[in-house]
Amino acid sequence: MATFILTYSYVPDMERRRQTYRAAHLTNLEAARDRGFLKFAGAFTDPVDGAILLFEADNAGQVFDWIATDPYNHDSLIRTATVRELSVAIPR
Repeated sequence: MATFILTYSYVPDMERRRQTYRAAHLTNLEAARDRGFLKFAGAFTDPVDGAILLFEADNAGQVFDWIATDPYNHDSLIRTATVRELSVAIPR
């Protein structure tokens, strides 16, 4: 297993625009966490303009596949999504 950081950049006015999709987005995050795939997720504040998510996966393709299922992605609320492998120096 490898560790990957997903960084999202959101559209302007995300706090208002995400409301329709927020519950489904959180459910999707919880499902990924419950199966051990997602280890951490959090959005930036003031302004809410992006997020950081930490995944453990066999490859980056699995993270990109997950992005395709994110309800925020279905309404173009995500401007950019960057996936990078992380070399973990001090594990939890």
